[in-house]
Amino acid sequence: MKIKFIGAAREVTGSKHLITTDSGKKILLDCGMFQGKGMATDAMNRDLGFDPATIDHIILTHAHIDHSGLIPYIYHLGFRGSVICTSATRDLCSIMLVDSGHIQEGDVKWFNKRRIAKGLPPVEPIYTEEDAKKCMELFIGIAYDRKFRIDENIRVKFFNTGHMLGSGVAFLEITENGKTTRIAYTGDIGRPVSRILKSPQPFPQCDYLIAESTYGNRLHPHLQEAEAELLRVIRQTCVEKGGKVIIPSFAIGRTQEIVYALNNFFNEGLLPKVNIYVDSPLAVNATDIFRMHTDNLNEDVHDVMTHDPDPFGFGQLFYLKTAEESKRLNTNKKPCVIISASGMMEAGRIKHHLANNIENPNNTILAVGYCSPVTLGARIIRGEKEVSIFGVKHPVRARVETIEAFSGHGDYQEMIAFLKCQDPNQIKNIFLVHGEYEAQVFYAGKLKEAGFGRIVIPERGEELGLN
Repeated sequence: MKIKFIGAAREVTGSKHLITTDSGKKILLDCGMFQGKGMATDAMNRDLGFDPATIDHIILTHAHIDHSGLIPYIYHLGFRGSVICTSATRDLCSIMLVDSGHIQEGDVKWFNKRRIAKGLPPVEPIYTEEDAKKCMELFIGIAYDRKFRIDENIRVKFFNTGHMLGSGVAFLEITENGKTTRIAYTGDIGRPVSRILKSPQPFPQCDYLIAESTYGNRLHPHLQEAEAELLRVIRQTCVEKGGKVIIPSFAIGRTQEIVYALNNFFNEGLLPKVNIYVDSPLAVNATDIFRMHTDNLNEDVHDVMTHDPDPFGFGQLFYLKTAEESKRLNTNKKPCVIISASGMMEAGRIKHHLANNIENPNNTILAVGYCSPVTLGARIIRGEKEVSIFGVKHPVRARVETIEAFSGHGDYQEMIAFLKCQDPNQIKNIFLVHGEYEAQVFYAGKLKEAGFGRIVIPERGEELGLN
């Protein structure tokens, strides 16, 4: 049996790891999209490194686009196997992948205008909304802790990681020649205590561990500090300066956590009298899915729901769906909070809000999650004085703040604590993926201090045997 690390190898996006069994079965762990600066990553996404028609199964750890976003593409190219994931992941993918297809079509339309102006032929989108809708017929949703028999030799079970709704460690048991090999793939690991989700749960002993390392060299502040910071930023910006707080946020997970915190501030009488706008059709639809999967939510949320039936809605909160509603925010001079996707500031309505607000020193751009180094979000967080948005250069005069504690990724101490459900002596290899190389090297050292050994940091395209 072999494993090939096709994406998220010494980088953070594009998770794809291909297992090929001795009998020729091909199992793809995640099928994520590389994300970067607009069309710059288009070639990386189109060059898969495998024939989609030969893939038998995709084991999908969660719905984030850097883990699921190329499923419609490989469907378009002939993939007709099964996509196995949790039920909540399936439901989220049904809206997220369609939204991603819409973005692909929109990006290519804009890109082709520039190509045609230069006398170049137009290009096709990597996939369309229709591809995204059709690929959903391949999805099989299963509950946590339920062993699913793919065939007579391959079984999978998901264990909650607390990273996002439906996220889970994929625990595979593959039997070949009378021997069973246990492979655990963490996907992304959440924090031990989430504002809304259940905490990560231990998973059974594995022989091979494929582990994420996004925050492999970072530590987070406590969640309570994050909420206090959120309230401080809103008060300082909206009340004292009369400005707007622009929060680029992933539509799934991060947005709901922020809304839930604001809902509690509202219930406690702490939230200033300013309007809160969630300007993302995807976030609106995703919030409905959160309401459907309350079994994934923690006891604190259930306690709140005993006196507040909707923990994701309150009097000052407005969910916007239409483009017209979004555009009206551009001429709204009143102090407010705008939460909009995407979290890395690379696509979606957030770019319009940044373009309209980044030059005003009374406003605040509040980053609440990880931004890959090549993204617009990372450039703004790094403190660049001028950034290009839609091809127009804008001086960054708004205040830029970050609250890392809202991140859905555990830091290195939290990830190591999660992995301590394993006996290091029984693990043949730990493969570190989904992290920048510098963070992975640091994290590998911390894992060794914690008793873990035989750590490999694979390069993109590297193929290794699993004996």
